[in-house]
Amino acid sequence: MQVVREQIMRALTQKPNSLDQLKSRLQNLSYTEILKIRQSERMNQEDFQSRPILELREKIQPEIMELIKQQRLNRLCDGTCFRKISSRRRQDKFWYCRLSPNHKVLHYGDLEESPQGEVPHDSLQEKLPVADIKAVVTGKDCPHMKEKGSLKQNKEVQELAFSVLYESDEYLNFIAPDKHEYCVWTDGLNALLGKEMTSDFTKSDMDTLLSMEMKLRLLDLENIQIPEAPPPIPKEPSNYDFVYDCN
Repeated sequence: MQVVREQIMRALTQKPNSLDQLKSRLQNLSYTEILKIRQSERMNQEDFQSRPILELREKIQPEIMELIKQQRLNRLCDGTCFRKISSRRRQDKFWYCRLSPNHKVLHYGDLEESPQGEVPHDSLQEKLPVADIKAVVTGKDCPHMKEKGSLKQNKEVQELAFSVLYESDEYLNFIAPDKHEYCVWTDGLNALLGKEMTSDFTKSDMDTLLSMEMKLRLLDLENIQIPEAPPPIPKEPSNYDFVYDCN
């Protein structure tokens, strides 16, 4: 009964469009095929939980995190167009912000309309040195989310809001156009401040890139059993009077 249930569940995960497709996929998932799938999944799970594999993961993770960090900073250098949203929820103005290529200055300024591409640095009137940034806050902790009005009551807007605090009580307020840009900017700003990138986007990228890198590095070890412990060190020879015949 367990095999029959597994056959049905695996066939349904492929989302057949008709009863005939379901029957066809059930026929392909024979008892022998189910056993092969189980064995393959078990072997993969055991391989990736062995100590050498876990040590390799730990070694690769910092490399992957640095790659993600550079991608975030590159996106900040490209810049993003943000909307200025008033307390009356009118979306009538735009502004643009981008990081300088040397990662030392945030350039920003108002726009008359949404740009078609990147906005040059020299056309953005305002500057904020990264060295002056004190903190990055998100959601309801942002100054513009604490003000009275419809923005404070809008949960969707709160989830896209973040602010850069600088000097004593100055701040630069953002409302990202979508969740992806929100993660990119909060990750990038935290990276500039030497803090951990904790967004869901970073976690997803880490899982995907780490899995791909692990599989690439283990290609040559396919179908080879990986030992749990390193091989024993052989005893020292009785003497070191080795003779090499080079002729």
